[in-house]
Amino acid sequence: MTAPFLAGVVAGYGVAIPVGAIAVLIAGLSARTSLRVGAAAGLGAATADGIYALAAVLGGAALAGLVAPIAVPLRWAAAAVLLGLAAHTAWSALRPRRSGGPARTDETTPLRAYLGILSLTLLNPATVVYFAALVLGRGGSGGGVMFVLGAFVASASWQLLIAGGGSLAGRMLTGERARLVTALVSSAVIAVLAIQLL
Repeated sequence: MTAPFLAGVVAGYGVAIPVGAIAVLIAGLSARTSLRVGAAAGLGAATADGIYALAAVLGGAALAGLVAPIAVPLRWAAAAVLLGLAAHTAWSALRPRRSGGPARTDETTPLRAYLGILSLTLLNPATVVYFAALVLGRGGSGGGVMFVLGAFVASASWQLLIAGGGSLAGRMLTGERARLVTALVSSAVIAVLAIQLL
C-alpha cells in the first residue's frame, strides 16, 4: 500500500460515511428491491466520488474555482431531484393501497439505479471542493491514480455496506404494511435532507 492510496482511502471514507440523502436512497432501494439494485446504486455513488477525486487530482484549485459560482444552482437542482425522488417513493408506496390491487414491485433495474445515483451524486459540488482541498493540502500532488483508486475503493466499500444493510432490513420487513411504512419514512427523510440543501 502506498501513501497516496491510503490518503485516498481516508478521503473516500471521509466523504462517504456521513449519512445523507444518497445513503438513505441506497438503503431504501435495497430494502424495496434487491441487493443487486442497491449495490448498483452504491457503486454509482462511489463512481461519482471517484470522478470528483480524479477531477481534483487533475484540476485541483481551478476546478473548485469553476464550481464555486454555480454551487447554489447545483444545490437547488440536487434538492429538486431529491424532492422528486421523495415524492415518487411515497407515491409508489401508496399507489397499490389506493387501487386495492396487489402490491406492485419496484421496477428499478441495476443499471437505472447506478445511473440515477451517479447523476444525483454528481450534483453535489461540495464533493469536488472537498477533494480539491485535500489535494491542495498535500501540496497539489494529490497522489495521482493511487489517490483516486483509494477514494473509490473506500467509497464503494461503504456504499455496499449501506446497500447490504438496506437489503437485510428489507428482508426483515417483508409485510405490505412494513414496506409501506419504510417507504414513507425513507421518503420523508429524503425530503428533509433535500430541504436542508436549500
